[in-house]
Amino acid sequence: QVQLVESGGGLVQAGGSLRLSCAASGLTFSRYTMGWFRQAPGKEREYVGAISWSRSSTYYADSVKGRFTISRDNAKNMVYLQMNTLKPEDTAVYYCTAGLYWKAGLTSTDFGSWGQGTQVTVSS
Repeated sequence: QVQLVESGGGLVQAGGSLRLSCAASGLTFSRYTMGWFRQAPGKEREYVGAISWSRSSTYYADSVKGRFTISRDNAKNMVYLQMNTLKPEDTAVYYCTAGLYWKAGLTSTDFGSWGQGTQVTVSS
């Protein structure tokens, strides 16, 4: 059974940084694309970005490009989301996801496994 457990969320002031971690188990981690989504209250789930199984490719939504960085450690079954220069509009629950595809235009339906989410709140 695939398990994804996020950690590292919290409250931070605008302009600050946070690093989210996701521990994966129950899957051959190095074969999976790992992604991050977020959902703010009253809004649709938003694709933040993803990293390919080989770490050679990453994708970021325009809203976070240049501020967020996704990385992974295949030896530790971990994926990370480094968030810098945070803005109040980054406030959301952040979800770690795993999927078997790497292509342009990944959507939530391309990810079969999801974590429970971790809250990130950015105060102005």
